[in-house]
Amino acid sequence: MAFGVSRFFEAMVPFLTGASINSMIEGDYDLTFYILGIIGAVILRYGVVTYARYSVRKVALNVAYDLRQHLYRCLQDQGSEFFSKHTIGDMMTRAVADISLIQRLIAMGTILVVILVYASLFGFAAMFYYSPTLTLLLLPPMPFVFWYAQHSSLHMGVASKNVQDRLSDMATHVEENLSGIRTIQAMVQEQNEIDRFANTNQHYADAFYKQSRVNSAMEAWMPTLASVCSLTILGYGGYQVLDGSMALGDFVAFFMFVRMVVQPFRVAGMIVNLFQRAAVASDRLHDVFDLEPEIHDNPHASAPSMISGKIVLKNLSYQYPDSQAKVLHNISLDICKGETIAIMGRVGAGKTTLLKQLVRLIDPAPGSIYIDDIDVRNYPLAQLRVQVAMVPQDPFLFAQPLKDNLTYDDPNRTLDEIWQAVASADLKSTIESFPDQLNTLVGERGVTLSGGQKQRATLARGFIRHAPVLILDDCFSAVDTETEEHILSELKRLRQHQTTILVSHRVSTTRHADRIIVLDEGQILEMGSHDDLVVAGGYYAELERVQREGAEDEAFAQARGSR
Repeated sequence: MAFGVSRFFEAMVPFLTGASINSMIEGDYDLTFYILGIIGAVILRYGVVTYARYSVRKVALNVAYDLRQHLYRCLQDQGSEFFSKHTIGDMMTRAVADISLIQRLIAMGTILVVILVYASLFGFAAMFYYSPTLTLLLLPPMPFVFWYAQHSSLHMGVASKNVQDRLSDMATHVEENLSGIRTIQAMVQEQNEIDRFANTNQHYADAFYKQSRVNSAMEAWMPTLASVCSLTILGYGGYQVLDGSMALGDFVAFFMFVRMVVQPFRVAGMIVNLFQRAAVASDRLHDVFDLEPEIHDNPHASAPSMISGKIVLKNLSYQYPDSQAKVLHNISLDICKGETIAIMGRVGAGKTTLLKQLVRLIDPAPGSIYIDDIDVRNYPLAQLRVQVAMVPQDPFLFAQPLKDNLTYDDPNRTLDEIWQAVASADLKSTIESFPDQLNTLVGERGVTLSGGQKQRATLARGFIRHAPVLILDDCFSAVDTETEEHILSELKRLRQHQTTILVSHRVSTTRHADRIIVLDEGQILEMGSHDDLVVAGGYYAELERVQREGAEDEAFAQARGSR
């Protein structure tokens, strides 16, 4: 509505200009009314346009905000299968560049389209009032304008999609490169990475050049058409003025209205460009919006509010969607409340896959996992993952103070709770040695800490939760045996009445467990206590012998070196 009012005030300028010229030709040189009218129309149009543009851009900003929130919420609900197929760089491009294109369409495209509509409405009405004949001369090119715009929009759509896809590739390349910068530098691959990025960057530039060619052609044709219209008006309109059938002031006003109508068509190429790029961006966003969460709550399920810790696996099997072979085969296991279970096995035996199903990071088959005699699929996800705490093998830390990382699940935890957890993870003395102690910034992914310090920090983050079930996925690989012994003794003291499941490749870790499960090719190969399995003389016994002899050789070498 505001833009319609602004076009009305804009139309008043040529109307008053033409009237003032006619007045002077008739010998009346008192132009005060016309001058004040033009000044008033300009000022009022300025105020209305300023308000209207601010309002539209505020709407655009709010839409972009809502889209980013919705995209972020959708990403939080996706599972491992989604993130195995979509890169972080691609998602960042959709969250930033694609949504920015939609914001730009609303902020600029909407304004241009509304101006085009109202300018045509007021302009053609005024032109028809002054000279129906001249107005009809402008109509023949219009079908060509619309045909050309539609034809070009198809090419612009293809070119825009290619640009956004190449931009995603470039963002992915940069994200992966910076995440692995230490490996790149350690292997002296900086120049190779620069050359690889140059290739990715060139593909993006080529796609952008193609889009620019389409856009440039559109932006060149529209002004050419506008010039043809202006020449037509000058020629035939000038003839009418000379033969006296049209007043000079009316001709000037008519020509000004022509410019008012034609000017929006001069930016028609920009309008088509904005709409096509936003359409591609919208499609890319809906690729994520339209996906159902891989794992969701059962709306009709019921489960107790507290988990005690009894776990039963019944013929648990699993096969990844893109795999031809099963990772787990008919695993059956009863875990009592308060029991500590250790899981061992070769790489690829299915250990992590089993653990992920306990917290439904991967959804198990119905009736294959029970917690407290309730199918795990019947627990609300939020409750399950709060009361079955999992510490993953990748010790991920956020680029925040150490305190915020340790209390990530509940920032309101007391300092006593924090220090008790870090003491149990044998991290207290390390933190006390930092100048800022708990307020120490750990950098992106905990880059300022060593591997062992990051593992102990994530262990402390697990200990502090006091969950009925604690799952530790190979969380001792980067700590020395002395530290490991301290942590395991603390684990036994703190969780003597709570269920603990841990994965490790070290016999020194698993021997503390009540039972040890040995997986091989997705099946239970051996099960029993440390002593039972050593006596059995199987895979575990052989592993125990190799690691024991290796430790003895290392101790002997250290003893010789100290002499």
